[in-house]
Amino acid sequence: MNKSRIFRIVCRSLASLTILLVVFSAAAAQTEDELKETLVKGLLLMKAGRPLEAEPYLAKAVKALPDEAELRVLYGIALVTKSKQISDNEEAKKAAALALEQFQQAKRLGSDDPSLDAMIKVLGGDPTTGGAAKENKAASAFDQAEIKFAQSKFDEALVLYKKALEEDPKKYEAALYAADCLMQLKDYENAEKYYQKAIAIDPERETAYRYSATYLMKQKKYDQARDRYIEAFIAEPYGDMSIRGISEWAEVTGAKLAHPKVDIPEFKYGPNGKPTTVMNETSLTEGSKAWLAYSLTRDNWHKEKFAKTFPKEDKYRHTLQEEAEALRSVLGSAKEQKLSHPHFDILQKLDSEGLLEAFILLAHADDGIAEDYDAYRRDNRAKLRQYVLNYVIQK
Repeated sequence: MNKSRIFRIVCRSLASLTILLVVFSAAAAQTEDELKETLVKGLLLMKAGRPLEAEPYLAKAVKALPDEAELRVLYGIALVTKSKQISDNEEAKKAAALALEQFQQAKRLGSDDPSLDAMIKVLGGDPTTGGAAKENKAASAFDQAEIKFAQSKFDEALVLYKKALEEDPKKYEAALYAADCLMQLKDYENAEKYYQKAIAIDPERETAYRYSATYLMKQKKYDQARDRYIEAFIAEPYGDMSIRGISEWAEVTGAKLAHPKVDIPEFKYGPNGKPTTVMNETSLTEGSKAWLAYSLTRDNWHKEKFAKTFPKEDKYRHTLQEEAEALRSVLGSAKEQKLSHPHFDILQKLDSEGLLEAFILLAHADDGIAEDYDAYRRDNRAKLRQYVLNYVIQK
């Protein structure tokens, strides 16, 4: 749930509230009910455009969950607004300096939202309202748009985001946040156009799919939202946000999400350099004989086949091609020995439908296999989509 600007999520919807509550309630500083009440009040006040009232609630939230980047960003935005409303210049400086600290800390915690750089740049020169305004005049159109957005001046921000996109037609965030502004202005038709512009700029980023799906959910267009969330998941399957999107859809619609259950043995090399296969409980059956083929295939790849297949790579890694071949060798061995197991049936069905690689990449990828994802997706996006629709979304 980190690496996201929660202020934008709150502005678009309160769909993120459930997951935040789950994590928030685990904090030990206050009771669960107190924490829930604090978070709900802070989010609702920010959504209502009342950041000054939200600020004390967000301060408590950040204190309880200091490692949540989103809460720090949201708290920082509330503090920026507060600094502009305080007549005492010294107090305004303190509020702006604390806002800068929140943005910097959010970045250290892993947030990669480019708006943070803009806010840090504006506040960093002179952490006062006047200093921020002076810096703003020299800022780029995009940076100026970020400040206007943070102030909920969506009309002005929209003009600046459009200008930024004209200056750089490949700037993904300019198109994305222009769509966000249009959504705030309830111009859904044009917002969709700008979301599509962002998707066209970079179809392998999940954000525009997910942002647009949020509003489809609010309009109860659940099938369309599902398809957008699937595209978000396919774009970045190993990120928290795209997974969260489709999970929120499932929660609202009552659908169940799960990958097919296949207990693949753990294959590793011990200190003596010999391969070891750790069988799991469900594989310790008659069908376990077939898993010997898995171990032999993996060992062959490790010793010889990887270097021959990937001569340009100087170090062995577990690949998609190796895993697929190893699993198919299990199916071949099971058929030859007339062994049966429900997990073999699942693997056979996936393989016959051409979805075995999709299953491996989305359900059983380690770091090595994940390196093959982009190349596979380029030519097989339809298969990834089919796998999610037919298997991950439980009928």
